[in-house]
Amino acid sequence: MNKLILDLAERAGWTGAQAAIALAATELADVSAWWAAPVALALASAKGWVAGRLGRKGTASTLPAASDPASHPTGV
Repeated sequence: MNKLILDLAERAGWTGAQAAIALAATELADVSAWWAAPVALALASAKGWVAGRLGRKGTASTLPAASDPASHPTGV
């Protein structure tokens, strides 16, 4: 259960950070807030790509392998 909570917190934290950065970027660029969604999508894609290369191979997780539920697919 602890690994599930860590995974949930990681996903929620990154989503919140990406949304906040996207909203700040659209505000600074003085464009419609509707642009925040595609900006957040680009940020999420970039984060997943970077995490897939720097983090645990084969996942987009930034959690350490010991805490990443994808590291233990059987639920161990």
